[in-house]
Amino acid sequence: MSLTAALIVVAAGLAAGTMNVIVGSGSLITFPTLLGLGFAPVIANVSNTVGLVPGSLSAVIAYRRELHGQYGRALHLGCASVAGGLCGAALLLELPGTTFRRAVPFLVLIASVLMALQPRLARRLAESGQRRVNGGPSLLASVLATGIYGGYFGAAQGVILISLLAIFIDDDLQRLNGMKNVLALLANGSAGLLFVISSHVSWLAAGLIAAGSIVGGQIGGIIGRRLSPVALRGVVVIGGVAVATLLFVKYR
Repeated sequence: MSLTAALIVVAAGLAAGTMNVIVGSGSLITFPTLLGLGFAPVIANVSNTVGLVPGSLSAVIAYRRELHGQYGRALHLGCASVAGGLCGAALLLELPGTTFRRAVPFLVLIASVLMALQPRLARRLAESGQRRVNGGPSLLASVLATGIYGGYFGAAQGVILISLLAIFIDDDLQRLNGMKNVLALLANGSAGLLFVISSHVSWLAAGLIAAGSIVGGQIGGIIGRRLSPVALRGVVVIGGVAVATLLFVKYR
């Protein structure tokens, strides 16, 4: 890999790490970058997932203040993320790369709509007694399904997670964004571990993405924590719709 190509990958990792903290969808920057540099699709996907794990850890550290008092919730929902990430990674290694991708734009668009409607949906769930501290069985199953998706492809996993958390859990949106980062780390980390054991990883590409995404995680934390709940919701919705539109064009 040339010096220019290496710098491009680091820059993509920086942008992805920043984006993942606030909205998610960072893989839509790094994955195409690796493809454009000539990496095979599966190797690019695997190396991208492994490379973004340190950035996810950086995001969790950046949001550590908001995570105070959420350790029980992280354990409860994190088990579902780990199981989902492992299942999704196994599917990626066994199934063709296009198996689920045509459904991705619809998933992201639905998550964006749910995020836009979050205040109204949350009120209805609260009135019916379904909005709980840990979200209940419905959220647990949804986090598991999102983990499977995250381990398989992962683009805009964060949009889906923050939408689900905000609807099912009665808590401050910034605290839920911190929890989103934890769940994304667990899903990506478990998938990345399986990839390291069972697949070929380009350690140079993964290392360059990691270097950029670690810095990006801290930058994203600074930006994200300064957004009001309304602004954060707006950023997630606008970002999600933009990502869904790009994916519709790509996979139509």
